Amino acid sequence: MLNILTVLFFFFLMEFVAWFSHKYVMHGFMWFWHESHHKLRKGIFELNDLFGFMFAIPSAWLIILGSDHFDWRFYSGLGIALYGVAYFLVHDVFVHQRVRWLRVARLRYFKAMRQTHHLHHEVHTKEGAEAFGFLFVPRRYFKKYGRG
Repeated sequence: MLNILTVLFFFFLMEFVAWFSHKYVMHGFMWFWHESHHKLRKGIFELNDLFGFMFAIPSAWLIILGSDHFDWRFYSGLGIALYGVAYFLVHDVFVHQRVRWLRVARLRYFKAMRQTHHLHHEVHTKEGAEAFGFLFVPRRYFKKYGRG
């Protein structure tokens, strides 16, 4: 049970890490990477995709370190990795349609998530954007976009 709680803790912790990184790092001193995500993409990849590798490093490191005894490090890394999979499926596949799959949003949560992220992309500059989260929709956006 403790292992499952560790996975879940690190999964949910990553939403805060992602929000903080998005607001203060990606829209801060690493804008030169993230800017590619706020422009029309030419080709399959964008410079912003390098952030995925940056987040994968601590996950892989923890999984490797903890794999001898399957201790807390293994399950922490697994929680981070599962967040990465969820992020890819929700952000890249569902919201941005980088893979033409999961096109229709029937559930209120997914409608709100897609619209909230599109709201974030209405700003094409480093400053002035809002809604920096990835998987969790703040209540005010859920009320605004989660209908019909």
